[in-house]
Amino acid sequence: MAVIASNKDSVIVVTFQTGLTAQGSPKLSQRSFPNIKSNSADQDVYDVAVALYGLQDYPLIGVRRDNRIDLTV
Repeated sequence: MAVIASNKDSVIVVTFQTGLTAQGSPKLSQRSFPNIKSNSADQDVYDVAVALYGLQDYPLIGVRRDNRIDLTV
């Protein structure tokens, strides 16, 4: 039996710097934004994350897209 993969949705995971530790290294946090349409262009997903964090006091360090796929038989 072949497994059928169906795109479900995506999650944007952003990493941002909230300050510095006592040793002076960056203190990082992550935030997830679920329910992103799976057919959204990567550039659009990135642009939305950059626009959202342009409104924040914390600098954006990285953007990751996690695709969710349903597997059925």
